[in-house]
Amino acid sequence: MSIGITDEHVELAASLRKWGSSMGGVDACRAAEGDAGATFAGTWQAAAEMGVTAIGLPERLGGGGGTPLDVAVALEACAHELVPGPLLGAAVAGHLLGAVDGIGAGLADGSVVVGLALDPSLGAVWDTPSATHLLLPDAPDSWSLVPVGAARTTPGIGLDLSRRFGSVELSGGAAEAATAVPALSGDQVRRTAITFAAAEAAGIARWCLATAVEHAKVREQFGQKIGAFQAVKHLCAEMLETAESVTAVAWDVACASSGTEQQWAFAADVAQTIAFDGAVANAKTCIQVLGGIGFTYEHDAHLYLRRALSLRALLGDPDAAALSLTERAVGGVRRQVDVDLEGRDEAVRSVIRSRVEEIADVPADEQRKALVESGYLMPHWPAPAGLGADAVSQIVIDQELARSGVTRPDIVIAGWALPTILEHGTDEQRERFVRPSLLGDLVWCQLFSEPGSGSDLASLRTKAEKVDGGWLLSGQKVWTSVAERADWGICLARTDADVAQHKGISYFLVDMKHSPGIDVRPLREITGEALFNEVFLDDVFVPDDCLVASPGDGWRLARTTLANERVAMATSRLSKSTERAIDLASGADLTTAQRVRVGHSVALATVCSLLGVRTVLRSLAGHGPGAESAVAKLLGVRNRQDGSELVVELQGDGIVHPSDALGADVWEMLNTRCLSIAGGTTQILRNVAGERILGLPR
Repeated sequence: MSIGITDEHVELAASLRKWGSSMGGVDACRAAEGDAGATFAGTWQAAAEMGVTAIGLPERLGGGGGTPLDVAVALEACAHELVPGPLLGAAVAGHLLGAVDGIGAGLADGSVVVGLALDPSLGAVWDTPSATHLLLPDAPDSWSLVPVGAARTTPGIGLDLSRRFGSVELSGGAAEAATAVPALSGDQVRRTAITFAAAEAAGIARWCLATAVEHAKVREQFGQKIGAFQAVKHLCAEMLETAESVTAVAWDVACASSGTEQQWAFAADVAQTIAFDGAVANAKTCIQVLGGIGFTYEHDAHLYLRRALSLRALLGDPDAAALSLTERAVGGVRRQVDVDLEGRDEAVRSVIRSRVEEIADVPADEQRKALVESGYLMPHWPAPAGLGADAVSQIVIDQELARSGVTRPDIVIAGWALPTILEHGTDEQRERFVRPSLLGDLVWCQLFSEPGSGSDLASLRTKAEKVDGGWLLSGQKVWTSVAERADWGICLARTDADVAQHKGISYFLVDMKHSPGIDVRPLREITGEALFNEVFLDDVFVPDDCLVASPGDGWRLARTTLANERVAMATSRLSKSTERAIDLASGADLTTAQRVRVGHSVALATVCSLLGVRTVLRSLAGHGPGAESAVAKLLGVRNRQDGSELVVELQGDGIVHPSDALGADVWEMLNTRCLSIAGGTTQILRNVAGERILGLPR
């Protein structure tokens, strides 16, 4: 998914990518290869005529009156097509100087180009060959606009062949010709530059991903498409993770730039930490997937790598941004993204608030029952278990429950079992199991994994033999949480060994408390505790009325999710380990390098939260789930594992004789190792992402 989520932004991006492709940007870059003074005037004029330069400028100046997010969508699309020239600098100048007399209108029609210097040395000034004006720092928080005629510019050819930079020396009369730009700080200029450069980084990351995937689908080696090789598939899936991360932070910083200074500063630090390294990483991986052809000058990939490296050099230093993030997080700042429901909540807000207030008023031990009866426990499920609530209603329910301090209980494995029963079970099964499970009277476990069938679930060996009135189940299950206290289990067993593996599996409901032949044995994990179990089934009788759907439907049922999926806003609180690392940074004497690592953890945790927000916004826009949900799973695992390890490392040699607090941290570090295994290993999930999202061959 690109930065834009709404239909308008999706359409704008598609239109500008089509336009950008027609501009022949790559050809223009190659044609100007040896020309230090190249202005890419033809492309610049076409951009002005297309209205690209005017998108974010006020309408009274001939602009489009757009938001920074509108500009970011446009820049991402243009970067995707490597449109050359001063578009990025124009976007920054438009945001900072749109109200300055004589500048805004000129930026809109293309007659004004503002060269920008972020460094007082004036050794790397943007767009010097094209510039009519220069925005230069006199001091950290003092900026002036200087006509280019009052300076001597020396353009050069840098790493990025799609742009020109140069050095500037001011003439003796520069001070008289300069116009001071009041209320313009160095932080504001840099954040604006990061905001729009992050959008370009997203465009680069996405072009590199698309190019690598396209090549992997058609390039053959050893008799098959290289995209079928797991190593290549994983490279592409990792590029998807990176592209989604860069896109999320680019979208967020553009949104935040219209909000408070504190929130924009936090979002800009996250973008600086993630976006430019991400674009460089995807460009390098793209060349790797392309192989020898990617290393040639004739292929376009190196042009994107060059721009990504240049953006990072100009605006990067992710470690400095990470250090700043740590200080902000220690000071209590978290990214708080408000979703504008655009008035769609007005029709339901008062009714939901009133019902939630009634729930909040009942005694705490009766609130679960009230949540079930109202449908607010699982509002996205169909009635009577839930409400069949749309995305807006789900969000409002969440907001009102949070406002009233009502916490939903976690129904754990019932959250997997009940959707299958609701969609595929009989009326008798729904009556028997759904409400008691929601009330907490029935506890469920999952009997899927086996010693020889983990991620390869279709190869399971537990057998179900048909007998009078039901089935006899025999086999071994493993990694079964709460089996020692579960009332019921959902179990997959093979009912037909003569058909394809996934077609011969059926879905059973097993009475764990009263069925003879069940042996539950605790399985001790690396934490030293036994949260999982092995379960042995020895001719366990399951009556016909506990088979869900028909024999052979088990594989399909195991993959069931209700069409109306859960929509929930992410909290502003970061992951458990990241918050713990922030606590340590606020009290412990950490080195600068350690504080930088904390900041990187804050950035990754924020990305995970942003991916959830974007998923919600897609739902509100009427779109199905995008790549964000799959990527959020992969990045969430990495965030929790890396974060828990960081917390322990920050406490040094205390690990050999830990305090109670450090002992808890060590337990968390060891326990999170299961996250990249449970529910499908990270490697299998990357295979799935490569095949189902990117369309790579099996």
